[in-house]
Amino acid sequence: MGSVEVNEKLHVVIIPAPFQGHINPMLKLAKILNHRGFYITFVNTEYNHKRLLRSRGPNSLDGLPDFKFVTIPDGLPPSDADSTQDIPSLLDSISKTGIVPFNALLSKLKNSVPDIPPVSCIASDCAMFFTLEAAEQFGLPVVFFWTASACGFLGYTQYRHLIEKGYTPLKDMNQMFNGYLETKIDWIPGMKHDIRLRDLPSFIRTTSRDDFMLNYLMTGCERISKGRAVLLNTFDELEQDSLNALSAMYSDVLSIGPLPLVLNQIQDEEKLQSIHSNLWKEEPGCIGWLDTKEPNSVVYVNFGSITVMSAQQLTEFAWGLANSKKPFLWIIRPDIVAGDNAMVPPDFLAETKERSMLASWCSQEQVLNHPAIGGFLTHSGWNSTLESICGGVPMICWPFFADQQTNCRYSCAEWGIGMEIDNNVKRDEIEVQVRELMDGEKGKRMREKALEWKSKAGAAITGPGGSSCQDLEKLFKEILESNSV
Repeated sequence: MGSVEVNEKLHVVIIPAPFQGHINPMLKLAKILNHRGFYITFVNTEYNHKRLLRSRGPNSLDGLPDFKFVTIPDGLPPSDADSTQDIPSLLDSISKTGIVPFNALLSKLKNSVPDIPPVSCIASDCAMFFTLEAAEQFGLPVVFFWTASACGFLGYTQYRHLIEKGYTPLKDMNQMFNGYLETKIDWIPGMKHDIRLRDLPSFIRTTSRDDFMLNYLMTGCERISKGRAVLLNTFDELEQDSLNALSAMYSDVLSIGPLPLVLNQIQDEEKLQSIHSNLWKEEPGCIGWLDTKEPNSVVYVNFGSITVMSAQQLTEFAWGLANSKKPFLWIIRPDIVAGDNAMVPPDFLAETKERSMLASWCSQEQVLNHPAIGGFLTHSGWNSTLESICGGVPMICWPFFADQQTNCRYSCAEWGIGMEIDNNVKRDEIEVQVRELMDGEKGKRMREKALEWKSKAGAAITGPGGSSCQDLEKLFKEILESNSV
């Protein structure tokens, strides 16, 4: 591709929040936009850029003639650790310090660097709402991408109302355990009346009105209303009520997912195959091991990129899986146990060696689409939930924090594709639920429902009548192209 052709493109600067679960869908959006003809500048933090080079190889971020990676600092002390940074500290730092290097980047790009078209739009993660200030300064349109679920987003938008009505902050920490979180919240437009306080995004579980995450999310939900549009990685039929409620709050709410299925449709994706976003090195043997297993026989276990647990909880999960007698593929990050190395009991390894595989990371989409997978034990992060729907795989849900509690509630009570485990995990409960998931009547109904949602997800991204296909077209034509400067 020559420079003349590159310079004819519209140029979108894409900036994700610096977490694995945000980078993944933002990179998918970037690939889709690039396929559609947009020049892409993708902005990682220096810390994550180094992690990507370690996990993917020294040339993995070279990019393409019309798809480039750049970095900004996050404001925290330099580190070569291979783990997720502390979330409140990172968001606090980058929200205060990120605007200066981001403005410098935009200034450089806007002045037409040779072979790079001038910037025409910013696509920003909602959690990086400081980009609104930069967009206003440079006279650029900005679209915000909420990388979590619509139902979770709707929960966050209620934070100010929850404060005003006295539901949060908690009066004391006893309210975490005395049944208070079971309080029904029946006044949120777009949410069913059986939603409980504990089903709302978890940052309301604080005793301080000054809690950083409570205020950061509340402020973010309010500030992003000034953007040109809010994008969500979901589809209308799955979250229609939540999307309707959000559309009453924001000027343009576009459901453009599931992005994994949209990306699968790109015919020339081969040119983008070299671009990946996993911050941990994948273990390639997972798929080969699954190839040796019968259809729908394996339980896939992965608690995502941020969840941490105690050594005792890890042990309970281990023996619950062992006692179920089912084959399982378990992804155990090195940093999954809080303040310690992730070590499973040696006798557990001996007990399960003929029917288990343990790995530190994998290509999750590939795993969930493998015919051997019969169920998913998950933290209910939105990427995992949506990828499970795309694979037609039912779930056992153990939410950790943020909107995972909301995703869990909807998966279990609304969509019929999940069942929840108590936070105080016990091996006996794990054993029973895994057996039910794989062999029981409820598991069978959940699998049928998951396959129904998989079909509906496919219909949403199949043009021109698919709802997500139509919203993507609106994003391309009415927002990005018509607002280019």
